[in-house]
Parts: sequence; structure tokens; C-alpha cells
Amino acid sequence: MADALSYKPRAGEIPTDPGVYRFRDAEGRVLYVGKAKNLRQRLSNYFAPLRTLHERTRRMVTTASSVEWTVVPTDVDSLQLEYMWIKEFDPPFNVRYKDDKSYPFMAVTLGDEAPRVIVTRNHKIPGARYFGPFPKVWAVHETIDLMIKAFPIRTCSDASYKRAMQTGRPCFPGQIGKCGGPCSMTVTIEEHRAMVDDFVAFMAGGDERFTKDLRKRMLAASAAMDYEAAAKYRDKLTAIDAVLGRSALVLQPDEDADLFGIAEDELAAAVQHFVIRGGRVRGVRAMTIEKEIDITTGELVDQVLQRAYGDAQDVPRRILVPTLPDDAAELEVWLRERRGKKTEIAVAQRGQRADLMRTATLNAQQALIRYKTRRTSDYVARTQALTDLQEALGMSEAPLRIECFDISHLGGTNVVASMVVFEDGLPRKDQYRSFGIPETTDDTDSMYQVLRRRLAYLDRPEEPEEEAGDDAIVRRKPRFAYPPQLLLVDGGKPQVEAAARALRDAGHTEIAVCGIAKRLEEVWLPGEDFPVILPRTSESLYLLQRLRDEAHRFAITHQRKKRRNDITTVLAEVPGLGESRIKVLLKHFGSVTALKGAQPHEIQEVQGIGPVLAQNIHTHLSTR
Repeated sequence: MADALSYKPRAGEIPTDPGVYRFRDAEGRVLYVGKAKNLRQRLSNYFAPLRTLHERTRRMVTTASSVEWTVVPTDVDSLQLEYMWIKEFDPPFNVRYKDDKSYPFMAVTLGDEAPRVIVTRNHKIPGARYFGPFPKVWAVHETIDLMIKAFPIRTCSDASYKRAMQTGRPCFPGQIGKCGGPCSMTVTIEEHRAMVDDFVAFMAGGDERFTKDLRKRMLAASAAMDYEAAAKYRDKLTAIDAVLGRSALVLQPDEDADLFGIAEDELAAAVQHFVIRGGRVRGVRAMTIEKEIDITTGELVDQVLQRAYGDAQDVPRRILVPTLPDDAAELEVWLRERRGKKTEIAVAQRGQRADLMRTATLNAQQALIRYKTRRTSDYVARTQALTDLQEALGMSEAPLRIECFDISHLGGTNVVASMVVFEDGLPRKDQYRSFGIPETTDDTDSMYQVLRRRLAYLDRPEEPEEEAGDDAIVRRKPRFAYPPQLLLVDGGKPQVEAAARALRDAGHTEIAVCGIAKRLEEVWLPGEDFPVILPRTSESLYLLQRLRDEAHRFAITHQRKKRRNDITTVLAEVPGLGESRIKVLLKHFGSVTALKGAQPHEIQEVQGIGPVLAQNIHTHLSTR
């Protein structure tokens, strides 16, 4: 492969102004759209020596055959143009959104003579005000049923409304008390519009004003002995409390914000978008993103915000994100143009906002795990993954049994290894194994030791076993005696070469071996100078990732258990310190390091630990 691209612009040809660039293939299709504050500086990154580029970026620039750019006056203009072009061309190497699920919204048709509230997935109703999204349709209907008890606005169809206004007979929903519009013949158009305004204001977050006002009216009506009016106000308060009870107060009552929790790996990301109005979560939207080229978290946040607010009508005054993008100031200007008022982009660092960000991030992490495991749990997907692996690795048969190994240590101590087994693309947890490694020089030596120990079981003779009450002798295979078709190691070329050496020394070169390097998700084969690049959307790569992640999880779990057992054994040697006090100590300090660094008076603060015992614990640990 040549180390330079044939379409690379000449030196000085690219301007230093802000602008938007497009990479195109030989057929003229737009492959990637990006923006830059300095076009020359940004594009020079793509035309660096190919060997220095991230693999997926290298694949994009080698697929392209030309690059073009458009200079714009300001950075905000480049943001707007980038959004328009991504929407128009849908470039395959820009991030790909997988939220094909159309979420239901509550919409109030403010453009109508007598606005009505409806459930819809259509985001283009002229003049409509949207609230949500809601996770399920029934959740929207339930909220509307409660809301119209407090704010009886129109719910009937346009045809029913028109017929009722022409005939002078209430619409059917109005006859049964389910519609409070002018078609029910109980209010005028002006009175109905006022109720609609209150409905919208409440849904937008004005909780306190309405509850205080209704409570004041109820008490006044009761004092005036107008008990019928007081009962109506009471029923409205009950309905409002029911709506508020469906969502806890997560921020201050006057807080209007959108919060984005993001979990990501090299290839994909999951986003949880919390819509917070009046301090309460009014809607949640989830999306999954496939990364086509290497981008930072800040760049990902940039793309997510563009998608979320490109056509949005409801832009809050504050947007909380895990990381500020580089062009946060330009994004704020862009959002202000849409909102008509100032919008702040901030990082949730402390207090209630940080707590809510942790909740959103946890939901995003779980969504990312579900997304990745769903593909490997499907039979067709598993079959495709194994077939693709066979072809990519040049194997004679599909790897029906794959064993993955990972090394874990804590600063070179407590070195452990894990072995996880997948058969037919599914985990066999009953065959997982862990290994302790007492002496080692580095990760490659640890990998060699573990594989030699595992491969030794393949050469063990079958063990005779006499059946009770019968002279017949049957033989059974010892543990680990079933050979895998593929050994997968967590690591790059050094770890793969160590694994291949273990296979040669054990005399089992018939077993294929490969490694997956986490940073670039490259698959390495022994003796090769360049990695195998599996398509980033392929089932085979997802299978290898899941194997690697499972081996890593299992190794970490074993290491933590070993460390916990080690410190428990040490503490058990202290006279007067039993199992229950050991648990209290470890729970109080949170870590072994904190306990070892604690002074006697700090240890004495733990319930059940006296001064003498505290001194004994400190003395015992300081000598270990």
C-alpha cells in the first residue's frame, strides 16, 4: 500500500479558514462530512502517513478518491452546514444512529383554532408543541387521562370537532366528559385557549405555580362554603399530584435541562437522553451509535447534540453532557438561534446533576451491553460469525469451540489468568477456569505459562473407570481434554507470538490462535506483520469482542476475590479479630490500601474495635 494518497491537495492549497469538508469515492458518493475551525490543520490529519492513521480512518481515506471543502464566515456557520450536509447525504463513515424505534410523543396542536392533545409519532405537525418522548404508548395515554382532569382541553378528532361546531351538538367524547373543548358546548374558544396555555405551561415545568394556585382557590371556595367548586379544585389537585407522582423530583423545581449519558467502546456507543422539565424527568430517549471512524468523546457529544436539536422546537436552557466538545461555544450560539434565548452546555460535576448523570450513564452502559450481546445470541448471527471467522483466519473448519485467555495483575502482583469457553457462539460457564501465576516476568511469559498448563491436559490419557456391578471398563476423558478449534488471547502481536510458541512447544500446532488488540480492535495472527481487519459491523468481530470482554471480567473477578482472601487471611491472624469484625473493617475503609494506611486512632473509630485491638491491627499490617 502506498504511504500517500493520490488525491492529496498540494501544500498551501487548503485554506486556513473555518469550513466544512467532504470526502467522496470514485462514483461521487459522499463518504464523510466534517467541520473544522482551521481546514488546513484539520485535513492534514487525514493526509498523514497511512501507517500512522487509525485503521478505520485509514479505510475511509483509502476508499475515497477526492476531497473538497467549503469555506464559511464563522465556526457557527460550519456547524450549521455540517448538520445540513450530514442530513442530506447520510455519509456512511459518519456516526450511524440505530434508534430506528419511533418514540411516541404527547403533542398539543397549538396551530388549531381549538388546540387538542394527541398521541403521535409524527414530529412535523405545523405549530404543535411536543412533550416526551415516552417509552410506551400507554404511558402517554395514561398521562393525558390524568392531565385532562386538571386541564380539560379538547381530545376529540378534527372531524368530530367540526361536526359538533356545525350542528351545535357536543362531540361524543364531550358527552361522556372526555373532551373539554368548545365542541363540548361548555367553554368558549377563548376560555379553552387559556386552559390550553395552562396545560402547556404545566407540562413545560410550571408545577409549583399551579399547585399553589389551585390549593389557594380550594381553600377560598371552602371558606365561602362553595363546596362544589372546592371539590372540583380538590379533584384537579389530585390529578396534578398523580402526574407529579409518576416522576420523582431529580433536580431543583425550577430546573429545565436535557441530560445525555453516554457509554462507548471502540466501535459503538449508547446514549440515554433524559428530558427534565421543572426538575422532573418528563421523557427518556435511547439511541445506539455505530462509530465509522475514530472519534473522541467530545466529537461524539457534538454529533449527538446536532442530531438531537437540529430540527427540535423544545431546546432547554441547560444541556448536561459527560464531556464538553471543543466547539461548545459555537454549539451554544447555534442552539440560541433555535431557542431564541441563551442555552448553556455544561458538564455535570457534582450534586444532584452528577447523581443523575451517573444514573443515565449506567443505563447507557446496560443498553450498550444489550446491543452487543443481542447480535451474538441470535442463531443466524452466531452461525454467520463463526463462518466469517473461519474465512478471515484461513481455518479449515468453523471454530465451534473457542477458548479465550486474559492476564490480570495489580502492579505486577497477584497475577492471575482466566479461560472462558464459547461453544457454538454461546458461553459455557461451567467450563470457565482461572489460574494463579506465582512467578512471571511479563504478560507474554504469563500467557505462555497458562497455555502450556492448559494444553498439557490434551495429552493426558483417558482415565479408566470401573462401573459398579459390571466387569466392563469404560474410559472417560479428563478435564480440559476436548481441544478447541481456536485459541483467542487478549492482546496484540507479542501475546499472539507467546501463544503460538506455547502451541509449538506443546505439539499442538493444529489449533488456530489469534489475538484481539483492544485499542484498535485489530485481530493478530502469528507470524504476520499486519493485522486482520474485520468489518466493524460484522458478527465475527462482535463475537471476538464478547469473548475478550468476558475473559477480562472473569479475570478481574478472580483477582479481586484472591486479594480479598489474602487480606482476610492476614487479618485473621490478629488475636481477637473474628470474621464479623473483619467484614466491618473492610466495609468501613473500602479498600485494603486504605486500611493499611490507617492510624490506630482511625481504626478505633470502627464499631467494635477498641484501642488495644486497633493498635494490634496497625502493628500487624505494618509488618506485612
